[in-house]
Parts: sequence; structure tokens; C-alpha cells
Amino acid sequence: MADTAPGRDAATDGAASHASPYAWYVLGILFLVYVLNFVDRQIISILAEDIKRDLNLRDEDLGFLYGTAFGVFYSLFGIPLGRLADNWHRGRLMVIGLTLWSTMTALSGLSRSGGHLAAARIGVGIGEATASPSAYSLISDWFPKRLRATALSIYSAGLYVGGGVSLFIGGLIVQNWNRAWPNGGPGGLVGWQAAFMAVGLPGLLVALWISTLREPIRGAVEGLPPPDRHPAPFRAFGQELVTIIPPLTLIGAAAGGSRALMVNLLALGVTVAAVTGLVSIGEPWPQWTAVGIGAYAVFSWGCALRRRDPPAFALIVGTPAFLCTVAAYGLNAFMAYAASFWAAPYALRVLGASPATAGFYIGGTGALAGFLGVTLGGVVADRLRVGNPAGRLMVVIFGAIVPVPFLALAFTATSTTLLYPMLFLAQVTASCALGSAAATTQDMVLPRMRGTATATFFIGTTLLGLALGPYIAGRVSTLSGSLSTGMLSLLASVPIALAAAIAAYRLVPAAEATREARARAAGEDI
Repeated sequence: MADTAPGRDAATDGAASHASPYAWYVLGILFLVYVLNFVDRQIISILAEDIKRDLNLRDEDLGFLYGTAFGVFYSLFGIPLGRLADNWHRGRLMVIGLTLWSTMTALSGLSRSGGHLAAARIGVGIGEATASPSAYSLISDWFPKRLRATALSIYSAGLYVGGGVSLFIGGLIVQNWNRAWPNGGPGGLVGWQAAFMAVGLPGLLVALWISTLREPIRGAVEGLPPPDRHPAPFRAFGQELVTIIPPLTLIGAAAGGSRALMVNLLALGVTVAAVTGLVSIGEPWPQWTAVGIGAYAVFSWGCALRRRDPPAFALIVGTPAFLCTVAAYGLNAFMAYAASFWAAPYALRVLGASPATAGFYIGGTGALAGFLGVTLGGVVADRLRVGNPAGRLMVVIFGAIVPVPFLALAFTATSTTLLYPMLFLAQVTASCALGSAAATTQDMVLPRMRGTATATFFIGTTLLGLALGPYIAGRVSTLSGSLSTGMLSLLASVPIALAAAIAAYRLVPAAEATREARARAAGEDI
């Protein structure tokens, strides 16, 4: 894999106005990788009822396995891996990550307890943390600004296609396997275990394909001079790990001096006290310990970023417009992740659908809805941005409001005839916000910071969305005995999401207009 693309094309010709055919080819492969990403992440939804029965789990445990065990480690490792994507070969990083998460998905099929499955899900999360920081950075260097939201939306559509395919394939495998071998098939595997193996192994072949991609020159598509090659990217990666992986975070804080260490210890104490308080009132310790680790680790990383890279801190953590955009979409994901996970169990458990039928309708309509929503949302967002730097945020505001009635109808439905179309409409209207929010955050940072910015963006969709949404719905379901009540309880987040989106709309124009000036004031040599 070359460091830079040989020859000249639209992505290396300086301030390009269009994307080359090779750029679209790269986008197609990255789309496939994201499909696999969400097949491996989402398949647990259609398998949830069988896993719950065989491993003796509760709804809150399923929410933990799907969301928290995966999401916390996805977000933690996403930050140092995003940094590595900024400093090293992005394609090679994706090859390593795809190999890891595909292997861990296959190993999920060997789980004999909830703990074993949680460990495998953590491995999937770490591996998948390589994908989007690398992909977002590559796409931003292959496509000019005017096409960036469109390209990122096409890539992001893999989320919905992969989620849909996983339900369809998973439903077919588990139903047919259990029908053929009701007491366990070859190797003693039951249907849900076979399904994990069947979807995990193909990723190893796609990893070989990714290894053939070439690297674009960073920043050339915007006419910017390429940054100097980092002399020691893996040493920088190790330094980043020390800032975010507990308890190594104490070493990282100590390197910043006694005051930095005291601030870090105070944050650790507050986190421990909060988790202890939640556990003392009966909350499950695995969930809140994991969330506490995530919150403390992100705080530690933010403090370290401020010391080591003031310009990146200024344009990411230090920019209210960036944080509001992350919060707005993170709360969109809070609802969306919960709905995408619990839709299949609702159909199977409450409405009596079969796994294959539920997988076909929920998966098929979900894939179509997500692809349409995120792609059309990206196209509309790019058009709204013409003459208005905050125009893309109008799509994020739309995505916070319009899906609400469809979700409410879906999770109170008494027949699949109502459930399936309501889920379709909810996903179309919610998914449109993804490319808009992602492109907005990319525009607010310099090219060398895009991997780190992407990892920060995904903190919102994991710690806010994935680590909390599915779990809280499952926890309320466990306490109330109603999956419908569990899902409807999440609607309380909608006003907060709307407020964050409106704040971002007001703040983004000034943040983008002062990007270079603020970076220069923080010490960037531009």
C-alpha cells in the first residue's frame, strides 16, 4: 500500500472541485467494510431471545451486551486509534481492525456464558474502532468539501444496510439451524452460535481487499500543503493509550505535573463515588462501572489533549459548536440504537413473529430506510450548506423531531402490520441526520485532526447513544415487565437533543469562519 496515490487525480491536484473515479471506487469498498461492521455489531439483536434463554440473561443484560460492553471500549479505543489514523497508513489500520473484529465475532459463537460473550463483544468494539476514523479521514481526502456530506452519507448508509442484512441473515440461520438440529448441530453449536461464526469469517477476506487501497495526500483536495510524515506514529499511539486507558491514565496525568495528577485523581474519585452510589441503590455494577470507566477515561484524554496538542483541543473539545453537534447526534443515536436493537425482540416476544420473518421485514425495510434516509439526508444537507455554513444542522434538527411519533406507534403496535411500516418511517427520518452531523464536525477541524475529530464524534454515538440507549430501555423493561414501556421512556431525551441541535446551528458559522485563526492562536503552524 503506497503512502500517496501515484500520478495525479482529483484528490491530489489541489483544491479539487470533483471526485475521481478512483475516489468513488474507494468509497464503494469502504461502504462494504461498514456493512460488515454493522452486520457483526447488530446481529445480536435477532439472536437476543435465544441468547437470553440459553445463557439465562435479562433484558438489561442484553442491553449491556449489545450497547455498553461494545460501546464503551469502542469509544475508548477510538480516540487513540483515531490519532493513529491521523499519523499512519489508514488502510493498513483498517486491515488490522477488520481482522480483529471479524475474528472476535466468530469467537462469540463459542460463548458459554454472558461473561464470555461480553469479552468477545469488547474485542469486536476495539476492532471496529479502527474503521470510521480511518474511513472518514480517507473520504475527506478523496472528496472535495462540496461532496463531503454526500460521500460520508453514502459510507454511513452501510450502517443501515449492515444492520438490515444482519437481521435477515441471522434470522434465517438461527431458525433453519435450530429446525435441522434442535439439540445442537456440528460441534454442539446451536443456531445463534452458528450465526455468529457465519457472519464473522467473511470479513477476513475483505481485509485482504482493503490492503490494496492506496493513500491520498492529506489536505490536497482542499489545496493545503501536506503535513510532514509523523516520525513515530506508534509511539504517539502508545502515548495516547496512556492518556485514556485506566489505570494507565494516572501515569499520563502524572506526566503533566502534580496539578494535572491531582485534577485526574479528583475526577477518578468523583466517578467512583457516582458509580458506588448507583450500585448502592440497586443498579447493576457491570453497566455503571463500564460507563464510569468511559466517562473518566474521556475526561483524562481531554486533559491530556489540552496539554499535548492545544490546537486540536481548541478546535474539537474547546469548540462549543463541535460539542453541541456531537451531543445533538449522540442523543439521536440514543433513540436509534435502542430502536434498532429492541425492534426484533419486540416482534418475536410481543407480536409472536418468527425469527426468519422478523429478520426479513425488519432487516429489509431497515436497510432500505437507512440507505434512503442517510443518502438523501446527505444530499439535502450539502445543498442547504450552500450559502449557509450551518445549513446541514437543519437536517439534524429534522432528525431529532420527526421520528418521534413513528417510534411511539411502532413500540405500541399490536400487530406486525403496523410495526414494520412505522419502523421504516422512523428509520428514514432519523437516519438523515448522520451524514449532516459528521460532515459538520469534519469542516470545523484541520485535515491533520480529522481522525481525532471522528473519534470524538463517535464518543457521542457510543457513550451517549450506544452505551446508554439500549441498556436503559432494557433496564426499564426489566423493572416494568414491558418492553414497550422501556422504549417509550427514552422519548424524554428528545427536548435535550433538539436544544443541542439548535445551539449548534447558531454556533457553527462563527466556529468554521475562525477555524484557522483559532488554530494559529493555539500554536498551529499554518
